Amino acid sequence: MINYLKKIYYEKYSKKSYSLSNVDLVIERIFKKKKKGIFIDVGCNHPIKYNNTYLLYKKGWSGINIDLDQESIKQFDELRTRDLNIQTLVTSYDNEEKDLFFYHNRSAINTISKELVESRNNNFQEIKKIKGKSLNSIIENSKFKVSKIDLLTIDIENYEYEALKNFNFNKFDIDIIVTEITDINIKDLETYNLSLENITKSNLYKLLINNNYKLINWVNADLIFARNK
Repeated sequence: MINYLKKIYYEKYSKKSYSLSNVDLVIERIFKKKKKGIFIDVGCNHPIKYNNTYLLYKKGWSGINIDLDQESIKQFDELRTRDLNIQTLVTSYDNEEKDLFFYHNRSAINTISKELVESRNNNFQEIKKIKGKSLNSIIENSKFKVSKIDLLTIDIENYEYEALKNFNFNKFDIDIIVTEITDINIKDLETYNLSLENITKSNLYKLLINNNYKLINWVNADLIFARNK
């Protein structure tokens, strides 16, 4: 009986993480007073497993999930019915054609970053020519175009800077941006191998700092930026 009560107690006061690095617990704490909000998840991959926004979705939030993989988006349509789920590549400009280094369907490491591919030991299956859409136009053509967007999370295999470099930060005043950062100069993406000095020298860091964000947290390869206000 005592063990059962302990179990209930710990389940009540413990939160389950769904993201790969537990970064969703940090995000949820930042927004702990906001019952309903709007997110954008670029490179969403799976609606529950290793997902940065599912914890917020369970809380009542909704938003836009974007992934290149069609099967991934089908799963979102089935399990995340409040969300707008879009199958596309996110690029700097609309209709920009890119080489996709394709490993296999449902792969989380399919990428358009040639530098990242060259740093890996495993071989891709083929190169596919594919056109993408800008994040600006995706939002503009969605039901959230006039909504306040609270969170943007982006994980697209070393292409985060290119996807954000022409983003309209002034028009879409997003409070928190969570982005993966990849240092291709290190072999293992372990915390003790990552360097804050290298992060602050990266184009991605400089882009966000120059657009009125500050780095407020860092969990493994996920950087958390907050809008200065």
